[in-house]
Amino acid sequence: MFPEWTWIVGFFLGATIGSFLNVVIYRLPRKISLANPSKSFCPNCKHPLDMPDLVPLFSWLASKGKCRYCQVKIAPRYFFVEVVTGTLWAGIWWRYFVDGGPNSDWIRGCIYLATAATLVAIIFIDWELYIIPDEINAFLLFLGILFASVTGRWTEFAWGYLVGWGVLWGIAFLGRVAFGKDAMGHGDIKMMRGIGAVIGAGFVLGSIAIAVVAGLVIPLLLLAARSLKGKTATEDGAAETEESLEEYKPEPIKDLVVLGACYLVSLDVVGIFWPELWKKLGYDPESESIEEDDWKPSVTTIPFGPYLAIGAITCMVFPGLVSGLWDSYWKRMTGESESGKEASVHQVEWQPKSPGSEKFANL
Repeated sequence: MFPEWTWIVGFFLGATIGSFLNVVIYRLPRKISLANPSKSFCPNCKHPLDMPDLVPLFSWLASKGKCRYCQVKIAPRYFFVEVVTGTLWAGIWWRYFVDGGPNSDWIRGCIYLATAATLVAIIFIDWELYIIPDEINAFLLFLGILFASVTGRWTEFAWGYLVGWGVLWGIAFLGRVAFGKDAMGHGDIKMMRGIGAVIGAGFVLGSIAIAVVAGLVIPLLLLAARSLKGKTATEDGAAETEESLEEYKPEPIKDLVVLGACYLVSLDVVGIFWPELWKKLGYDPESESIEEDDWKPSVTTIPFGPYLAIGAITCMVFPGLVSGLWDSYWKRMTGESESGKEASVHQVEWQPKSPGSEKFANL
């Protein structure tokens, strides 16, 4: 569709989107309007930023990571968000706009670009603040509806929606019943519902499998890095953890069932525009800013949302690889013959060989 060199266009467009995502990542959890104030500002001195401060990648590097007005350090996160988004956009651009194989699908590519940017925002918000704003999850769902509306893939939308919601809510419910603990955040359930609506049921299962592996490996690598730097949990931190465990009360099963049903029919999206809905259902709407929330995570608290997002991104950028690995794994588990046509690394249509795969075959 485009010449090979245009991947660099995708990179810089993505970096520019990443600059906007930094606004979303800072403002949305703090209940600050994305439109007012209209100009970006320094989080420390609140001084409005001018054009020299807003050039993606280069402004942060040129200022050596400091605000030009108060000279306070700007978090490296602002730079990393732009780099990560630019890199993902370059990969998706190449895969769907340049590759020339079955992946040359500009509609899918455009939806995946927007989805990847949304997941980047989720990764950085959830990693820092342990929440996923409902507005972002609603936007993911909107992308799935838009994709289905344009392409007519309503069956795939419905199966992805149901499987994304069902698997995550099922884990939350079984964990609560079997172990008496909260096994999954509500934001993760709503996020996976939206991801499934975009990428389909087959890749939902693949992305969850990738998330499990990433959730095991990445925390171990982070702990190893901390140990190399000589950083360990202090006695005070351990005491705080013990105290928080004593005060911890799992979510009532009734609430998990009722709210899970609300997420199934997307009442949480309605609640964004009509917060009184939650009061009518017997729940208090979450209106406070993250800065007013006195909840503090313990040293063992690990958000799972970023790993689910990483799994979904992997499925979008490397669809053939993921489907091929899944089918190979299934063949080994079931003893099927390895003979036959292998999945192409360019393949977009995932047709897993597991039972019931006919429902998930066409993405």
